[in-house]
Amino acid sequence: MDASILTDLAHDPLVQTGVLATAGALVTHVLLRRYPAGRLIFQFAFFAGLTALLYHHDIVPYVIAPGDTPAFERIFLALAKIIWWVNAVWVLTSFTRIFLIFERRPHESRLMQDVVVGVIYLGGALSVLAYVFNVPVGTLIATSGVFAIILGLALQNTLADVFSGIALNLSRAYKVGDWIVLSDGNQGRVVETNWRGTSLLNAANDLVVLPNSNLAKAQVTNLSSPNRSHGVKLRVRMMPTLAPSAISAVMRNVLLSSNAILSTPEPSVEITSLDAQAIEFELAFRVRDFASASAARNEVYDLIYRHARAAGLPLAQPKEAAGVFVGQSQPAAPVAPKAIALRLVDTLPLLASLTETEKQALAETLTRKTYRKGEVLVKEGGKLSSLVIIRTGVVGVSCHSEEGELELRRLAPGDYFGEGGLVPSACETATVRALTFTVVYEVGQAALAKLMQDRPSIGEEISQTLSGRAKGGTSLATDDDSAANPSAVSVLASRIRRLFLVPPGWGERP
Repeated sequence: MDASILTDLAHDPLVQTGVLATAGALVTHVLLRRYPAGRLIFQFAFFAGLTALLYHHDIVPYVIAPGDTPAFERIFLALAKIIWWVNAVWVLTSFTRIFLIFERRPHESRLMQDVVVGVIYLGGALSVLAYVFNVPVGTLIATSGVFAIILGLALQNTLADVFSGIALNLSRAYKVGDWIVLSDGNQGRVVETNWRGTSLLNAANDLVVLPNSNLAKAQVTNLSSPNRSHGVKLRVRMMPTLAPSAISAVMRNVLLSSNAILSTPEPSVEITSLDAQAIEFELAFRVRDFASASAARNEVYDLIYRHARAAGLPLAQPKEAAGVFVGQSQPAAPVAPKAIALRLVDTLPLLASLTETEKQALAETLTRKTYRKGEVLVKEGGKLSSLVIIRTGVVGVSCHSEEGELELRRLAPGDYFGEGGLVPSACETATVRALTFTVVYEVGQAALAKLMQDRPSIGEEISQTLSGRAKGGTSLATDDDSAANPSAVSVLASRIRRLFLVPPGWGERP
């Protein structure tokens, strides 16, 4: 083939445009099919190159070709303009998706993305009709108004949902992941928003789909805005056996000992009413998010019972039953120290297998100790030779980390620690500090040794406690990594038996 012919073909706009379009389709849909970022960059570069090529040959995509243009050239110009407009639509839709990604709201902005992309595609189609096929778009839009009215009347409910969804997305009343409550009582976590409606996952794990038009008319309370933390209020009625300030201090210890509520903002206790029958308190606190409110409420109720029982405070009857009481409530009679020790032993799950006689014998050996606020019960790395049971007050368990002092958990009346001291060569891996005035009772090794010889099953209970705490990451007791492995329970039990000189199998049930 003559070189001049090849040169003419190389400079022919039809050949150049065809080669560029073919190469672009091959690279985009074949070579870069699995590389979205690279495909996007190449798409921008291809559109820029195609635009430069058309303008180089004086082909303006948004100008109608003259009427005297030859048929073959008219077909070429039409194909070139269609390719340009299609790529222009792709570039604009890609910019839309990039904007949503940078806003980090791709899921909740799906409806707005669909609207914008739909407008871009409609504009591209009308541009092709106007600048390629010379169709009078204005007249077409005007004559289609009647059909648009008929279609709008037929789809008025659907269109109401669509425009309501657009309004809700623009106002950003909620987003995916938020907990919302409607005026009709429906509530749940938003999992999806689309053209038709909004999907909520309620507390029963059921999917509730609400039309956008109903949401636009309803009063919506967003429990996750302006931040995820959620406020909880509880009311409790106590008999007025002590001064309100003294009972308030017990309620503050309840909130202080909770591991499920936030420390900031600080929880509060408010006296809401006082009469001859009861003092009513309102406990207000915040939790991490709405989903954790139920667990926190259960924990606080449990702590109210434990702290009230430890302080000898009886709960009052409900208001509806208050009329059956006559006269003023009397302070509770003081409890003997031996009875307190026996009550602690009786409520300790670790010693649940003991008989009443064994519990009474163990209660007589308990030693009472008191600690002021801020005083350390045991330091990290120290050694405890007794089991410590909290009678009243709140203690915090913390350890050193790279970020500084890290609080692991808080302990309330009825909790215990120091069981790791019963394992040979073990030491405390956390510091235990009194957060309030605290009273504890200690069970020494000598007292436990006698019980271990009669009840070797206690060793199994202690081993399971150590293993469970270590596995949960809240171990206070041992630096032995094997404690975190449930299969090491029997090994720990054997070590404890050897410490207390308990023969293997002695006292165990057949």
